[in-house]
Amino acid sequence: MYNFFKNINLNKKYSGPFWLYNFNIIKKKILKLKKFDIIRFAQKSCSNINILKLIKKYNVQIDSVSYGELNRAINSGFNRKNIIFTSDIIDYDTLKKIVKLKITVNIGSIDMLHQLGKISPKHKIWIRINPGFGHGHNEKTNTGGENSKHGIWYNDKSLYGIIKKYNFKLCGIHIHIGSGVDYKHLKNVCYAMMNQILYINKSIKSISAGGGLSIPYKKKDRIINIKNYFNLWNNIRNKISNYLGKKITLEIEPGRFLTAESGILVTQVKSVKFIKNKYFVLIDAGFNDLLRPVMYGSYHKISVIKKKISYINKSTFRVPTIVGGPLCESGDIFTQNSNGKIKIRFLPKVSPGDYLIFHNTGAYGSSMSSNYNSRLLIPEILFYKNKFKIIRKKQNIKDLLKLEN
Repeated sequence: MYNFFKNINLNKKYSGPFWLYNFNIIKKKILKLKKFDIIRFAQKSCSNINILKLIKKYNVQIDSVSYGELNRAINSGFNRKNIIFTSDIIDYDTLKKIVKLKITVNIGSIDMLHQLGKISPKHKIWIRINPGFGHGHNEKTNTGGENSKHGIWYNDKSLYGIIKKYNFKLCGIHIHIGSGVDYKHLKNVCYAMMNQILYINKSIKSISAGGGLSIPYKKKDRIINIKNYFNLWNNIRNKISNYLGKKITLEIEPGRFLTAESGILVTQVKSVKFIKNKYFVLIDAGFNDLLRPVMYGSYHKISVIKKKISYINKSTFRVPTIVGGPLCESGDIFTQNSNGKIKIRFLPKVSPGDYLIFHNTGAYGSSMSSNYNSRLLIPEILFYKNKFKIIRKKQNIKDLLKLEN
């Protein structure tokens, strides 16, 4: 997507920093998952309503994890029957909304079952199960096992008595702990799903494979084999269908897989300086914009576009570089590992006015941004049908202060 810069005037209309998405990449990713009965987008990864509206056109359903996400889904035109609300807790406003609209709830705690049941018995629910083990590219992203807050423990003896008490309509079982390209681990997840069905011994309509579909952030990262991923889950689905005597629907819940590779963050170099023997490049975006490198030590490929030139600098001459942002915060460094230690990146030499491009930021980029240091939220731009469109304007000072006046 980076040859698109030939069509963008970086110095005028779209001065950095800004997010840029290519919907063609999202579309291709959706088509890769078409063997699954239902693709349910985890909008927490990329929640701009303009992108949600386009995703909906390809019969993708949606997962919401907050009151705000519920309203984003509804505002984007999703039918309430195609929305699932997933959480381990629930607040009053959200509870009122899902009861009024009869939105199916994916429940992750016993207390949440009681809270919903007292107000809306017979409600349609899924149960999110913690199978007793987990997986993740970082401890902070591990969504299973004894150290995870997510889901109801797999052998909780009170669970199905509570479901019976409130006469809930149990639609499906959801296990989301991720796996990426670890197919041995994926088999364990699939068997955990089968064991859960045997344990509950109740008829359901669907199972969800959850998310966790990885993308290659680095050249050495393995590319996930979707065919293999589907076949493992489909095999378990067929066994469950045979056990229950009816066809079971198989869902997948991608977030990062659909949108990460579609997006880049465009930033501009504002200062370069040597501190003792270290070369710092300071840009106009901080971890208030792209949080992942600071929060998880995540790697994003960085490319250089020289000022007044519309293509990436592929020079083989590179210098050891530390990339930092504008925040009044020592940790505002994009080149660090998960322990917070600086990790040198070898990049082409730059000057103020040049651009740094952060790749694969279409997921958990803009959606995790904040106003820290009272920095303004930056624009989002979408490339769709050979045109560039601003899908979120740059925040202004009036927007920043209006809730406080």
